[in-house]
Amino acid sequence: MAREFSTVGVVGLGTMGAGIVEVFARNGIDVVAVEISAPALERGRATLKGSTDRAVAKGKLAEADRDALNERVHFAVGLDALHSVDLVIEAVPEHLDLKQRIFAELDRVCRPEAILATNTSSLSVTEISVATSRPNQVIGIHFFNPAPVMKLVEVVRTVVTAPEVVADVEALCARLGKVDVTINDRAGFIANALLFGYLNHAVGMFESHYATREDIDAAMKLGCGLPMGPLALMDLIGLDTAYEILDTMYRRGGRDRRHAPVPLLKQMVTAGLLGRKSGRGFYTYERPGSPVVVPDEATPLATDGALADGARAIAKVGVVGSGTMATGIIEVFAKAGYEVVSVTRGMEKSAKVCEAVKTSLNKGVVRGKLAEADRDAALGRISWSATLDHLADVDLVVEAVVEELSVKKALFASLDEICKPGVVLATTTSSLPVIDVAMATQRPADVVGLHFFNPAPVMPLVEVVRTIRTSPEATATARAVCAALGKTGVVCGDRSGFIVNALLFPYLNDAVKMLEASYSTADDIDHAMKLGCGYPMGPFELLDVVGLDVSLAIQRELYLELREPGFAPAPLLEHLVTAGYLGRKTRRGFRDHSHR
Repeated sequence: MAREFSTVGVVGLGTMGAGIVEVFARNGIDVVAVEISAPALERGRATLKGSTDRAVAKGKLAEADRDALNERVHFAVGLDALHSVDLVIEAVPEHLDLKQRIFAELDRVCRPEAILATNTSSLSVTEISVATSRPNQVIGIHFFNPAPVMKLVEVVRTVVTAPEVVADVEALCARLGKVDVTINDRAGFIANALLFGYLNHAVGMFESHYATREDIDAAMKLGCGLPMGPLALMDLIGLDTAYEILDTMYRRGGRDRRHAPVPLLKQMVTAGLLGRKSGRGFYTYERPGSPVVVPDEATPLATDGALADGARAIAKVGVVGSGTMATGIIEVFAKAGYEVVSVTRGMEKSAKVCEAVKTSLNKGVVRGKLAEADRDAALGRISWSATLDHLADVDLVVEAVVEELSVKKALFASLDEICKPGVVLATTTSSLPVIDVAMATQRPADVVGLHFFNPAPVMPLVEVVRTIRTSPEATATARAVCAALGKTGVVCGDRSGFIVNALLFPYLNDAVKMLEASYSTADDIDHAMKLGCGYPMGPFELLDVVGLDVSLAIQRELYLELREPGFAPAPLLEHLVTAGYLGRKTRRGFRDHSHR
């Protein structure tokens, strides 16, 4: 039987500590809440009161339950108040020497059988435990912020943590209504090890002026369904906290360059730009501690009218290709009021594309998302062709043919001869260099990438890719077209993976490496990212959906271009692809889908 915890102590009543106090008190456990001074104690008391009052106001907590909760919390200055608790959780700032001093003192104060736990998110639990004479009773219990809301707890055992201590803490997590994942003591554990490599990469992207902060954040929210963009999330976490976590993980985790803090991060911390808490980070906030973003000198000006910035007028659009992507793009343009010329190789393919567009539009009518008259009008705007010559009078061409450079270059050379001057020529490539396609024409200034996401009618994001030869007018035209389609266009340079894939796939590759090292299971890693970081899918769920072969191809491209050792494809990913385990499409990937 797991032991019953009747009283727990919490050391440190910042946002995290006060949240942990609330979690225990909500679940009927008495809490001794400790701070270093009376003013700090009052701040902690105010944080707890603010959180519980908000829960009452939102109807998530009855007034009687709030009052009972507050009754269970005893506030005290100094660690001596913890002499009779069953478990202590420390939630002080992430400094090893500070935590070691506190644990040495807790070892002296607490009963011999009490469990001592740290809420560290990046430091070594083992190094903290050796400050005590009972390292077998020391464990990591890593809650996520805000603790009352977030479901995940990482339970971190060291090589000497007693098995019964682990079992007791796992049972406690279940009593608190949390989902626990139990792991060994390694830099960053699961969630931070995967999250912070991605966040650091996003800062590097911003530092190199590859894309604006707004476009990087919009790309990850709209392209991946994440609750927040990486730079807004960094501001929420605090840039000083993020720097400490990355620096610790870099030093402890084998000096992986993915975790070496980007220089800009250190500069911002030194300048006092710490994110929301200081009122300024990657964004500027109404006041310190406020979540409300206000415009600053880096905020893009709102362009009035579709033809701002020298954008050209677009009325007629050609779409070349007959696959899913081409079909979706034809539908998007036709619904938005553009005249569309669909060009495929042969009338048989045209008939198939026409049928697919009709089916999709009819679904929209059945679901009540499209009026019958609008469906008929959209179909009336499309003309079907099997010859490129019919693109002679269009204003924009969108190419959505097979991802082979030779095929795309040949197509663009033909378009160069057929299309009138001033036409914007766009490729939907997701992996090839746009400049290679552009240089197959005599008009590289008019060539851009327009990377739609699948399914194009649903996904709100388009990556607008400008090469070093793309003119500002062509970029402005592409942005204006995205806006007219009701899409969010994000502008980036012509680098492998653009924004979304360049940030997403190294994170997925890191998850495979974590599994490969037997650090955790696919299920626990997926749980950690969904419950700890609010991701819509765990990395292994997503890999199986995308296809392991597709994922490997993208990761190889990124590695070839950046030559960063941390981007080398995980051997396990290569082995699964070689074995034909490609994910859902072959009914076997990281998981077996044959019975689903």
